[in-house]
Amino acid sequence: MSTAPGYQSPTVTVAAGLPKRGVGSAVLIVPVVSGDDDAARVVPTPFLDAAAVDEIEAALSALGAKGGADQTTRVVAQSLPVASVLAVGLGKPRDSWPADVIRRASGVAARSLSGTESVVTTLSEIDTEAAVEGLILGAYRFTDFRSDKTAPKDAALSRITALATAKDAKAKAARGTDVATAVATARDFVNTPPSHLFPGEFADRAKALGKAAGLEVEVLDEKALEKAGYGGIIGVGKGSSRPPRLVRLIHRGAKQQAKTARKKVALVGKGITFDTGGISIKPALNMHQMTSDMGGAAAVIATVVLAAKQKVAVDVIATVPMAENMPSSTAQRPGDVLTQYGGITVEVLNTDAEGRLILADAIVRACEDDPDYLIETSTLTGAQTVALGSRTPGVMGSDDFRDRVAALSQEVGENGWPMPLPEELKDDLKSTVADLANVSGSRFAGMLVAGVYLREFVAEGVEWAHVDIAGPAYNTGGPWGYTGKGGTGVPVRTMFAVIEDVAARG
Repeated sequence: MSTAPGYQSPTVTVAAGLPKRGVGSAVLIVPVVSGDDDAARVVPTPFLDAAAVDEIEAALSALGAKGGADQTTRVVAQSLPVASVLAVGLGKPRDSWPADVIRRASGVAARSLSGTESVVTTLSEIDTEAAVEGLILGAYRFTDFRSDKTAPKDAALSRITALATAKDAKAKAARGTDVATAVATARDFVNTPPSHLFPGEFADRAKALGKAAGLEVEVLDEKALEKAGYGGIIGVGKGSSRPPRLVRLIHRGAKQQAKTARKKVALVGKGITFDTGGISIKPALNMHQMTSDMGGAAAVIATVVLAAKQKVAVDVIATVPMAENMPSSTAQRPGDVLTQYGGITVEVLNTDAEGRLILADAIVRACEDDPDYLIETSTLTGAQTVALGSRTPGVMGSDDFRDRVAALSQEVGENGWPMPLPEELKDDLKSTVADLANVSGSRFAGMLVAGVYLREFVAEGVEWAHVDIAGPAYNTGGPWGYTGKGGTGVPVRTMFAVIEDVAARG
């Protein structure tokens, strides 16, 4: 197991032409499209001459390759200084290619080349950053808990040569590497089992990542949380022998040229390291998947580290509550009343609606920093998957900022979708003994009700968005594109895109 903080990505180099030496064992990845004759045609790049293209296309034709999206075909081209050529389909020809098409094709290529240590790609001539991201994420594997008996015997991808002629290709490749590394770091957190990633350990790892990135770091233990009045975090964590934490990671953006004040973005992520449901215990079936209930926290930690690495000219302050929700003689009970940080009292009708309790504390604390924008993300409700499926995050919050976050999420391929927060749903959270109840008495609109609950804790004047990633944070199905099974790293790329957009536009 690596002792270095964060995921260790393959080495990426950029070349303006196909190297004549040093790539003899590498696989060359080339994009192809479906031609008018239904045969695969190589997408033109300056790196392959007509003879090489003809050789590749003849080999593809002999195998009946069609060039359909995400289809891969491996052939040998004797004239090229590589071991083999992998053609990856982009579908029908286009004048320009969306970044996520290139990212996904690169991911498909990487997954099909398991055991390959070195690749050279011409997809990077189309979009260097997307090609590098897709290769790193498609090649991602998590083997920390495999013994020699079951650990993969084939080599992992360790070297990527991105062919590109653009002047900014090296900068784009470096940025793509940083973004993919952040996503993979979040995946590592999610994939680490709860036996090894409990609140204290999670906080220690977040601290190590933050210190390595030059962030300001603050960690509150259970005594400090109790003293300061973080009733939601304490209430959820009191059933576990492994006490809760609150981690704060702060990136101070570089000074901007303009005279306007630097913008401030608050990030909040749910860090339930395991969720049994507490006294309102979940069914045993699939409970093991609740190792992913800290996916929001994982993404937030990775994103603030990424913002520091990219030196974004925005202050980014992450507030990350961490707890384990367990049933025990000390656990909170249905019907208990707790006081959230800031003073609002809550009747806990269902201890399995615990995420909103720790998030409410963190949101109030985050708003004390007077942010211009607040993004909170969490694996919050099963209702998200009912409404939007396993790949589409639900985005709620202030109307304008919600739509901005959702649009940027769609641009980067994480596909967030804007959802409303109907005012009448607040009536469903009325309590007979406290200011609020933590759940509605109705089974309808569960995702939206949770958003309405969180809205009560956002300070007036703060533009905010809540991103529910209950399904998208953890892939329980088969691999697709650049996404394998297990942790996905969603929504790191969405949050980082928003931070960069704030830096550019305010």
